Amino acid sequence: MQLGMVGLGRMGGNMARRLIEGGHTIHVFDPSSDAVAASTQRGGIGSASLDQLVESLSAPRAVWVMVPDGAPTDETVSRLASLLSSDDVVIDGGNSNYKDSMRHAEKLAARGVKFLDSGTSGGIWGLKEGYSLMVGGDESAYRRLESIFDTLAPSKDSGHGYVGPAGSGHFTKMIHNGIEYGMMQAFAEGFEILKAKEEFDLDLAQIAEIWREGSVVRSWLLDLTAAALHEDAELSEISAYVDDSGEGRWTVAESIDLGVPAPVITASLQARFRSRQEQPYGAKMLAAMRNAFGGHAIKRSGE
Repeated sequence: MQLGMVGLGRMGGNMARRLIEGGHTIHVFDPSSDAVAASTQRGGIGSASLDQLVESLSAPRAVWVMVPDGAPTDETVSRLASLLSSDDVVIDGGNSNYKDSMRHAEKLAARGVKFLDSGTSGGIWGLKEGYSLMVGGDESAYRRLESIFDTLAPSKDSGHGYVGPAGSGHFTKMIHNGIEYGMMQAFAEGFEILKAKEEFDLDLAQIAEIWREGSVVRSWLLDLTAAALHEDAELSEISAYVDDSGEGRWTVAESIDLGVPAPVITASLQARFRSRQEQPYGAKMLAAMRNAFGGHAIKRSGE
């Protein structure tokens, strides 16, 4: 099947490669000419502009967008809306807010262009293992392009599916990422407690390996944790700074809007915020209050 791929970063580039290796004809565009050249060397058909990419596709066209969420996606979708024709399809496979996806679907529908929002999970491992794809939007477009999703997914019969109307794909992926935050935080806290029990001199890499087989907490996240511990159990080359993509924030905001409690996901998001602070003011305030009411010793700067 023929497909246009816009955005050839870590995810988009690997997705284009998996599709090419799966026998599809993939036309590619990225603002980076080096990224386009790398993809063409693997069998992609390069374009120097978005206009050229659209012109190179046969109708009805399908264009997959893999660019950063927010303004870059808005601008790309708006440009495609002016270039595409009735019955063409735009797929947004990035980490867009589901509300933006609903807006994009409405904008494209006014021109007769169909829209799919594909929540995409798999990261840098997707090239080899396949991607988990949660697809919302026009169901007829999904069925027409199903061979694309079959190829990107771990298998034809697993790892992807149509989940509902426009926005539902990215909404589902948003909640997926919120759950991911909580799972990661639980593993991080558990292994920190294990490490703190110095009298047992525990081998954390060994424990991770034991848990990987047969335990209730066995998972791909645990597999990755075990690999990291085998490489460097002290994590000596890693800074204790954890970023976030924004989807955890959106999940917490949605829980508030819906009145659905999400204490674990919320706490894991807050832990990421704290990881980015050096000598956080709030902790200093706690120390000052303990000293003020109880005379508890405090550590001065530099101690």
